[in-house]
Amino acid sequence: MSNRPKTKTTVDIYGQQFSIVGTESTSHMRLVASIVDDKMRDMNSKNPALDMNKLAVLTAVNTVHEYLKLKEDYEKLERQLREKD
Repeated sequence: MSNRPKTKTTVDIYGQQFSIVGTESTSHMRLVASIVDDKMRDMNSKNPALDMNKLAVLTAVNTVHEYLKLKEDYEKLERQLREKD
């Protein structure tokens, strides 16, 4: 657990206000919220009939998919670096 002090900030995601508390900087939390907002708006442009809940879930699913692909790529690069040693 981090000993850093917690910061609280209010962000706007897809037209709704959320209070976010974390140990990261306010600018980091705002950046994360901005990326989520952008992803939700992009998903909505491709699927305008989705209600808010489905839009949020599909955005989360796509974001986790991207995260897992990046994690796999990172682990592959780490293995390649170890093999060179």
